This record gives sequence, C-alpha cells and structure tokens, in this order.
Amino acid sequence: MNDRYDAGAAGYGADQYELVGYDEYGRPVYRQVPAQQPYDPYAQQQGYGYDPYATGQQQPAPPYDPYGTGQQPPVTSYDSYDPYGRTATSGQQPRVAEQTAYIPQQPRPAETEQLREPAREDRDYRTEQFAFVEEPDQDSEDVIDWLKFTENRTERREEAKRRARSRLIALVVVLAMVAAGGVGYLWYAGKLPGLSPSGDTKGGTTSAAAQKRDVIVVHLHDTKKGGTSTALLVDNTTTRQGSTVLLPNSLALSGDDGTTTLAKSVEDDGSSGTREALDSVLGTSIQGTWRLDTPYLQNLVDLVGNIEIDTNADVPDPDAKKKGEAPLVNKGESQTLSGKMAVAYATYRASGEAQNAQLERFGQVMQGVLRKMSSDAQAATTTVQTLAQILDPSLTDKDLGTFLAKLSDLAKSGDYKTAVLPVQDDGTLSAEASAGVVKDVLGGTAKSPDQDAAVRVSVQNASGVQDNTENARVVLLNGGFTFLGGGTAGSAQSASKVTYADAADKQNATEVAKTLGLPDSAVTKGEVSSGANVSVVLGQDYEPASAG
Repeated sequence: MNDRYDAGAAGYGADQYELVGYDEYGRPVYRQVPAQQPYDPYAQQQGYGYDPYATGQQQPAPPYDPYGTGQQPPVTSYDSYDPYGRTATSGQQPRVAEQTAYIPQQPRPAETEQLREPAREDRDYRTEQFAFVEEPDQDSEDVIDWLKFTENRTERREEAKRRARSRLIALVVVLAMVAAGGVGYLWYAGKLPGLSPSGDTKGGTTSAAAQKRDVIVVHLHDTKKGGTSTALLVDNTTTRQGSTVLLPNSLALSGDDGTTTLAKSVEDDGSSGTREALDSVLGTSIQGTWRLDTPYLQNLVDLVGNIEIDTNADVPDPDAKKKGEAPLVNKGESQTLSGKMAVAYATYRASGEAQNAQLERFGQVMQGVLRKMSSDAQAATTTVQTLAQILDPSLTDKDLGTFLAKLSDLAKSGDYKTAVLPVQDDGTLSAEASAGVVKDVLGGTAKSPDQDAAVRVSVQNASGVQDNTENARVVLLNGGFTFLGGGTAGSAQSASKVTYADAADKQNATEVAKTLGLPDSAVTKGEVSSGANVSVVLGQDYEPASAG
C-alpha cells in the first residue's frame, strides 16, 4: 500500500499526495492524488467519485496540468524528474500520467517503508549516494586491543634485545679496558716477558742498572746494650718491588783514614761519612739516613698498633729481675709483638750466634712495621712526626713519611722481600753478592777496598791506657797502613802482640811492629781479626813516645 500525505490545509476533500519514491539525492517524491468526494447517495450522475451502485469502475482523475494547456505532459522516469515540470534532457522515458510533485522537508508517514521497498527495486542506486557508518562492535574492539597488545609486546621484546646488546657491548668494552690496564701495569712494572717500558733492555726486561730506585739507610742504635744494626730500605719504582737489604757490621768500607768496618764507620764517621762509604762500596745512591734509636722503634710499633711476625727464638725479658721467668717473646708463627717485645726481638742475639742472626730479626721487625704503616703519605708523615725524633738533615719528616708509605703499599701487596748482604770473613764482598744482592736488588757494582792498596791492621787496646788507641791509629796511618779499630780488651795484658795468618803477610807484620816501636819477638803467626791482614794487641809495654 502506497504512502499518502494529506495536505490538511484544504480540509476534507482536498488534493492528496502519494509517495512514489526518492530522487537521486534521497529526497521523497510524491504524486498528487485527487481527493475523494463526500459521499452522496443521490449523486449517481457524476462522472467520477464514489458510486456504490455504479457497475463501472472509478475513472481516474485527469492529469494535472500546471500550465492549463490541456495537453498531457510526457512521462518522465524517476531518475530525471524535474520538480518544475520541465522535460528531461537526458533522453529518458516520458513522465507518468499522474502528476508528481516534490514536497520538501515533509515528514514521512509510517507507511513509507512499505512503499520505499518497491521503489528501491526499480532504481539503480550508485555507491556515492550513500554514507556508511560503521557501528562499534565489541568483537572488533577486542581485536584492536589484542593487536595493540601484540604490537606493544613485540616492541618491548625488541627494546629488551636492544638493551641487552648495548649492555653486552658495554661489558666487552669494560673488560677490554681492564685487560689493557692490567697488561699496561705489567708492562710498566717490567713483569711481562719480552717487554720493557723504557730504557736499556737485557734478557727482555729493563736492565738492573737502568731501573730507578729510591734508597735510604737506617741505623738501629741499641741504647741499652750498645752496638748498631744497619739496613738499606729500597723502593724499586721500575719493577714496583720493595726490599730490605741487611748489612753486616763486618762489611769493609773505605774511609778517609783507610779501610774500616761498617760498625766502626757508624760510630766514628757518623751518618754522612757512612752513607758516602756505602755508596762507594755498593755503587748505590742513598738519598738519606734514618737514625732509629731503640726507644723510637718501640714507640713506632705502638703507634701502628703492634706487629705480627713469625719469631724464630724465645726472647727473655731484659728487665726480668730473676732468671727462669717466662720469655717476653715466644717462638712461633704469627706472634703479636708490642713495642717493647719488638725491640727485644730485633736486638736479641743468643750466645754463640753470628751477628747475621740478630740482623735477620731486625729485618723481620722492619717489614712487620711497614705492613702496619699507613699507605697514605700524609698519614705516614703524621706518624713520623708523632715520634718526635731528631732526623738527619738529609731526610725530612715529609720525605721519610712519603717513602715509608710507598714501601707499606708494597709490603701489604706481597711485593716485598728481605735479604742479607753476603760478606766474606775479611769484610769484602763475594762474587755471589756482586751478582745477586748488589746488582739485582741495589743495581750497583761491588767495589770492595783494594786489598793491595794498603795493609789492613786491626788494633785492640789492652794497655789500660785509653789514649793509646788513637796514638797507634795516627802512627799506622802515617806509616801507610789502613787502621781497623778492634775495641778495648776486658783486661790488661803485659806484652803487646802482632799476629798474621797468611805467610805472605809475615813481612807486613814485621813492618807493623817496627812502626809501633815493638820488638820483632812480638810478631807471631795465628788468627787475625775479620777483614784485617794483621792484628795488634797493645799491651802495657807499648810506649807511644818510642813509636816511629
């Protein structure tokens, strides 16, 4: 059933419009339908309208002629409908017999949908005539969310891979830098076989003579028992190796008055003369002298907080009031020593032991102190200043503190060793010492006093007159001999004695006796003092005035 629209403005019986379709813009198209006449049972003679008794069918209303021409307009298709009644120019079909009209912006009756369906079947609509609106769908939203999640997860995975690659590259770079630094350090320290940082090389490493060393000499003075102990502290800055070289007191040195021993040089010539004599004999370059009296050593150990070493002997307490008391220092490994215990151990020499045994204990204490010393130069300097000791002018508090801090660092890292300088019975250096400690550790060349330069004469005073030692020294030096001090005997002897050990020195012994004004009968063969060619014991028969 077609939709119809009642204009309403003309009242009942007015013209009606029937919806016949939509134009190409989607607007409704209506045709005019004549209104039915009111029911008149007596109006049977009318040519149109409702006739309930008429046998013929209702005649259609004449077509609407808007211009009053009385002519029937041509039929026009829906696609070329002209609302102003003009003939289409596209050559489509003529207009339908019924007049159609376009009523703009009129509401569509409820029956419009039923009429629009047939009209749509007759028309050929184009795609551009419609606008499509996509309604949101829950499933489509789920798909979009899943795609977004998948995309985000993929991006996160790619980002994680990029970060992992970046971290791996950074790790490789760091490891390469660490490896290069380690190799560089070994190269600088001269510990890489076949490589050397600089200087002359021999055997693939920096030659011992070309290595740079800082050296100071330390003299430990025993203020209670007397005597001294001497050591060289060495910092090899080329190989990053620290060393303590222990020097026996019997080491022969060349002094202003001829040949003497290390012990005698420390006592008579002082720090400056001894330092120069050591440089001459060992071929070293000592920068300073550290005089360390035993009370200062005790304070130093207490300042660093005690030391820990492996002791090789039980050491009695020097202040013990009676014998049989427990030892002050016990023999054993990892023994903790206070300042007093360290001094007792460093100066201890058992009956019948060689001086080297005591010297080695002194070296143990020094290395223990270095391990407990601060590696910071300023802190180490403060420790030295706290001791309040009087240093040699060649060495300041700052210089000593800085030097000890460097050795402390080497001692803590295990790059430290202690060695005793091998000395022969006559005080000269052996070939072993020249090839080992002197050359490798000190980087020097052994230059012991020439044995043929002068006859070395050791003099012990047993005359009971203290000045006789000095008188004999002057006489021997004037006679061209080298004087070696032999100390003072515990008891006086009546007759003087001149002794030689080698038959080649018999003539020298005779000359010594004559120079001192002693008879030839005083000359005899026997044992001589270490480092001497001839030994002399001045007795009560010695008369300095007759010497010469």
